[in-house]
Order: sequence, then C-alpha cells, then structure tokens
Amino acid sequence: MIWRISMSEKTVREMNDVEKRHHSLSARVFHSTLLGAIVLGVVSLAIGLGLYTYALLRSYISESFNLSNSAACILKKVVDVESLSNEVMQAYKNQSEAELNEVGSEAYKKRFSYFTQRDDYKLICSVLSDFLSSSNVQAIYLAMYDRESSSIVYIADPDETENICLPCDWEKTDKKAIDAFFSWDGSSMLYDIEKTEKWGWICTSGVPVKNKSGEIVSFVLSDISLLNVREGMKNFLFQYLIAMLLLVNIVGIVSAKRMKKYVVTPINLIASAAQKYVDDKKNGKTLTEHFSSLNIRTGDEVENLGLIMEDMEKDLSEYEKNLTKVTAEKERIGTELALANRIQVDMLPNIYPAFPDRPEFDIYAKMNPAREVGGDFYDYFLIDDDHLYLVMADVSGKGVPAALFMMASKIILGNNALAEKSPAKILEKTNEIICSNNRENMFVTVWLGILEISTGKLTCANAGHEYPAVSEAGKNFELLHDPHGLVVGGMAGMKYKDYVIQLKKGSKVFVYTDGVPEATASSQEMYGTDRMVEALNQNVSATTENILANVRSSVDGFVKDAEQFDDLTMMCLEYIGS
Repeated sequence: MIWRISMSEKTVREMNDVEKRHHSLSARVFHSTLLGAIVLGVVSLAIGLGLYTYALLRSYISESFNLSNSAACILKKVVDVESLSNEVMQAYKNQSEAELNEVGSEAYKKRFSYFTQRDDYKLICSVLSDFLSSSNVQAIYLAMYDRESSSIVYIADPDETENICLPCDWEKTDKKAIDAFFSWDGSSMLYDIEKTEKWGWICTSGVPVKNKSGEIVSFVLSDISLLNVREGMKNFLFQYLIAMLLLVNIVGIVSAKRMKKYVVTPINLIASAAQKYVDDKKNGKTLTEHFSSLNIRTGDEVENLGLIMEDMEKDLSEYEKNLTKVTAEKERIGTELALANRIQVDMLPNIYPAFPDRPEFDIYAKMNPAREVGGDFYDYFLIDDDHLYLVMADVSGKGVPAALFMMASKIILGNNALAEKSPAKILEKTNEIICSNNRENMFVTVWLGILEISTGKLTCANAGHEYPAVSEAGKNFELLHDPHGLVVGGMAGMKYKDYVIQLKKGSKVFVYTDGVPEATASSQEMYGTDRMVEALNQNVSATTENILANVRSSVDGFVKDAEQFDDLTMMCLEYIGS
C-alpha cells in the first residue's frame, strides 16, 4: 500500500529533521527492495556454503579412501606385506623406552636403515609412489597402530623429501581413532579428521591389510589436507557473489520501473523548469516563477528538491543584486595583485647585461612565479670593486604572505652582505634577525655566494637550499653536494659553514629553486635534477641567458600543459676572468 501524503506548505528550510525523515524516499526504496535481497542472500549463503562444504569434504574423503583401498588391493597381489609389517613391529616393540625416545635422531634412523634395503620394502614404496603421483592426496604410506602406547608406527613411506617417515618411526595419535580403525566393519568409509601441529587440519583415510587368518597386520593410509576445502569455499563464495550481483541487477531493473513513476517524471519537470529559467536569464528576464508553479506532490525527496529549486530561484534573484558589487571587488583585488607582481619583479635585478662595464664575468637570472606574486627571489650586486654578492632563495609558502616575507628577507640579506664578507656570517646574522620576530614560523632556504672577481674564488654557504650545478671551464655541469645548514628562520643560534668553489676562465655556476626539479607533469612524475643537468649540458659553452632558456624549454617540454604549482627561479654566473 502506497501512502500519497502531500508535504506541508513549509519550505525545506522551515522543516525540522523529523519532518524530513517522515517523507524520506530512501525508506520506501530500501525497505521494499534491497532489504529483502540482502536477507535472502545471507540465508541462501549460509545454507549453500554448508551444503557445498559438506559435499566437498565427502568428495575428498572418498578420493582418499578409494586410493588407500586400491593400493591395498594391489599390494596384496604383488608383495608379502605381512612379513615386512611383522618384522618392523617386532623391531619397534623390542626397543627400550630410552631407545624409543630417540626417534628422529640419526642413530635411530641408522638402527633400522636395513629395512629400506629390502626388496619387499622397495616394491611397496614403488607401488605407493605410483598411487601418490596420480592423486591429490598429500601422503600415502603403510603403517600399523600400537594400541598399548596409542601410537602409529610407520612401515613404508614413498616420500622422497626430508619429511619421509622411515621404518619404526612413530608418533602419538588419538586412541579413539585407533579403536575406530581396528573395529571397522567395511560398511562405510574409514577415516579420521584431526588437527596436527605440523600439517594443520588433515583427514587420514585407509583400509586394513589382513593376513590369511584375517588378522590385521598393517594399514594402507593416505592423508589429505583440508586446506583444499577452504580454497573450495573461497571459490564458492566468489561464484556466489557473482550470482548476487546478477540478482541485484534484476532487482534494480524492477525498482527502476517504480522509480520512474515517483522520481524520474517529477525530476524531468524540474529539469524543464530549470531550462526555461536559464533561457529567460539569457534573454534578460529577471522576474520569473518557473519552479513555484510546478506543484510537485510526491511526498519524498523529489518534492524536497522542487521546494529547494523554488527557494533557489528566489535566492538567485537576490544574489544577482550583489553580483556586480562582488565582481567589482574581485577586479580591484586582481588589479592590486598585478601591481604587487610588478613591484616584486622590479625589486629583483632584471636589466641585462647586468654589468656591461665588468668583462670579468657575466650573469643572468629569471623568476616565474606560480601565482601573481611568489616567494622565490634572487639578487646580485657589487659589494665593492672586487666582490660580487649572489643569492638564490625560496620562502616557505606561496602567494602574498610568501611575497612579503621574501621582500623582508631580501633586504635583510643584502644589508648584512654590505657589512660581512663571509656568507656564513651573513646567514647567521640574517637568521637571528628573522627568528627574533617570526610569529608565523616562516622560513627561507638560501644559497649565498661572494665572488672575488680578481681571483675567481667563490665563497659560498647553503641554508637548506638546492645543490648548485657547476661547470669547470667548458666541462659538463655536475651537481655540487655542498654542506647544508638549517633553513634561515628555522631556529635561533644556528651556525653555517663557508666553502669555496675555485672558478677558472669559462667556469659556470647554476643555482635554482626547488620549482625546477619539482616541476610535475600530468602523470605526477617530477622533472628531477637528472633532467635539469642534461638540459644544462645541451650546450655548455652557451651564454648564461641561453643556458637558462635551455633549462626552461626542457621543463616546459616535460610538464607540457600541467599547471605550475611552484615558483620557477634560476640564475647562472659565468666567470670570464681578466
């Protein structure tokens, strides 16, 4: 019975949670379809899995029993089993308790090794081996139970691995199983299931071997692991799940017909109204009432949707009044960001040639921010006539905060460079100033160098920045794994270490920020320093400007149309000498 109850005249915003749940479409659909399918599936799974497991277990037991029975019949015809069995059991019983406890030792095996040289033993093992190789059982062997000690004594085992049980080997077993094997009347399959420490759950099945007087002299036994049953259960579950998927699809088709009546048709009405609403907006009509005229009364979420669209129509009309104001504000912010970008670019040296009156060296640098403003920066200037200051840095974060921190860091580094000739001391003073007032816990990685122009001696220090790449007088670029200190702003009191790169005529130094090696293609693969060094070595003798152009072209070819997420900044210095 379907109740057709129209919802109240309240809007969705005015309804409480109880009223919304009372008109829930999910209660109607899930209770009538999926719940029944789930219950049916669980019940049928329990019954089917039980029946399947029982049938599979019986199948394995039958195979094991029939194998033992067939092997016993063959052995009776081709070999005197009684003689070997009696002699092995007699040898076993003649042992003292201390000798029995030596089972498994080399001395114990050697004591009874003469049995394995007998022709009847070899023939029995050969027959059993043929049966083992043509079946699914784990083991088939000849053994006898000792009722007095509740043990099984092995007589012949065709196993050729280290797990072989030699004549007179024995182990404890269940007394009930022994009684069952000796009292078997032949009317049913003879087997015992037990859990062993070595093999886990196994099923031992077999038949007795009797002498002419009808006395049991031994048993032909075969073991089969019940792990196969577990694998069979897994396969059954897999097939059952496929069947359940088919059932759900059938249920879904039936449910879809109901859904069309109570969901699809009303939604189509809403979609048509939405299209008319869009058309009217394109034509400049502002006062429309498309959704309020639908009058959908399904008593569920579809009716809620109609009411929401009606509210949306009213809200959009109000929103359009504020849209012009918001757009103007965005344009103002965009203009200010563009101005900030120009200011940031102007703060960095960008006129080339940078030092036209200094033929001893050539330098070129370029920054491409990922956003309107970025956190990377570089700088260079002459401290005096014989010393050139160089810096490449990367501020943590992006956007306006990183740009502001970048401006402050650049100024502090430059001011300290005018007072100190040691890059390490410059970094230490800069670190102390930044750490003294850094509530936002921002930091900057810095590579700083001071070139003694007259000698080509480049003294450097590194505060957690990328490794520089160095080309010695026309040779290929290689990464220089220089000593690293902690980033500037990371912790007060940090010490940094100077190191020297001796530049010769034609030597080049290339420094960069992590935006170069971490440039990422659409496949999420990073550009990496190997590709960067390869791009640097395309033309080692090129000008500093062309070297940067080669790297940028290589990066662009790698990332292609993927969005740039980090600033990309590079600088190249060539030492020409006097």
